[in-house]
Amino acid sequence: MPADPYILLLLGTVGLAALFPASGTAADVASGASTAAIAFLFFLYGARLSTREAVDGLKHWRLHGTVLICTFVAFPLLGLAARGLEPVFLTHDLYTGLLFLTLVPSTIQSSIAFTSIARGNVPAAICAGSFSSLAGIVITPLLAAVLLGNGGGGFSADSVVRIVLQLLVPFMAGQLLRPWIGAFITRHKKVLGYVDRGSILLVVYTAFSEGMVQGIWQQVSAVRLAGLLVVEALLLGVMLVLTWYGAKALGFGREDRIAIQFAGSKKSLASGLPMAGVLFGAHASLAVLPLMLFHQMQLMVCAVIAKRRARDPEVTGESGGSGGSGSNQPSGAGRTTGAGGTAAGAGGSGGSARSRVSPAATSRIAVGTGTRSG
Repeated sequence: MPADPYILLLLGTVGLAALFPASGTAADVASGASTAAIAFLFFLYGARLSTREAVDGLKHWRLHGTVLICTFVAFPLLGLAARGLEPVFLTHDLYTGLLFLTLVPSTIQSSIAFTSIARGNVPAAICAGSFSSLAGIVITPLLAAVLLGNGGGGFSADSVVRIVLQLLVPFMAGQLLRPWIGAFITRHKKVLGYVDRGSILLVVYTAFSEGMVQGIWQQVSAVRLAGLLVVEALLLGVMLVLTWYGAKALGFGREDRIAIQFAGSKKSLASGLPMAGVLFGAHASLAVLPLMLFHQMQLMVCAVIAKRRARDPEVTGESGGSGGSGSNQPSGAGRTTGAGGTAAGAGGSGGSARSRVSPAATSRIAVGTGTRSG
C-alpha cells in the first residue's frame, strides 16, 4: 500500500519546521493562528455531527461499548505496561508520546473504509467511530490528567481547562448552530475538508518549530526511533488480535467483529494532533511523533487485513452479496441500522449499506481521506 499523500504532507511540514522554524514574533503569530485553527476545527466537527444519528446509534450500545473499552481501557493499559521499556528502548519523551497515543479516540473514515472493503457492518463502524471521537473530547484529556500528570512533558491539570475552552466549547457551539449551518457545511464539505487538513498542518508546523527552537530533537537517535517502531508494531498487533478474538468470545458475528476490529484498533491523527498541541505546548513535537508513525502503520496493516477478510470463504461463497452473516449474530448486534440511512449514502439496513459500498471506492477513502478524521 502506498504512503498516504497527507502523511507525506505532514512529513513535509515537519521538514519545513526543521529548516525554517518560527521564532520570536513569527512564533507568536503561528501559535495564535494554531490556537484559532484548532478551535475552528472542533467547531466544524460539532457542526457536522448529526445528533439524530448519535441517538439512533445508542440502540446498539453493546457493540459501541466494546469499541470504547478497546479504545479507552485496553489501549491505555498496554501503554502503561510499556513503561517498563523506558529508558532502555524509549526515552521519557517518546514514552510520553506513546502513552498519549493510546489515549486518543478512534478513527472514523478509515474505519468505515476498511470495514466496507472487508464486507463488515458499515453502519456500526460509522457509529462506533463517531461515538469514539465525541467521547474522546472529554475522556482523552481526563485520562491524560490522570496518567500523564505534571510529568507529561509540560502537561498539567490546567490543560483540562484549556481543552474545555479550546475544544469542547467550540464543539458544542457547532452542535448548537447545526440547525442553521448544517446545510451549508454539507454543501461545502469538500472545501471545508481542506480547512481541516490545513489546520492540522499548521498545528504540526507550530509544534515542531517550538521543538526545534528548544533543541529537543537532539535527544532522539535513529536507534530510539527504530525501537519506537518495533514497540508500536507490537501494540498494533496485540490490539488487532484482541479486538478480533475478543469480539468472537463476546458472541459477535463476523460482520460486527470486522467493525469492532477496525474501529477498536486504530487511533485518530486528526483528533490527536490538536489535543497534543493544547496539552503539551512546546513539547508537542515529540508527543505527536509516535501518533504520526502509528497512524501510517495502522493504515498499511489494516488495508492488507481488510482485503484478506473480503476473501474469507463465508463471504466469497455468498450469492449476490446479500447473504451476510446476520443470521449468526446476536440480537441487536449484527443488524445495526442506526445511522445507516445517512451513512455513506448506504441507506437501509447494515447488510444493504455494506453491499452498496464499492470496495474500490472505499479503498480510495482509506488512502486519501483517512487522515481527515482518522
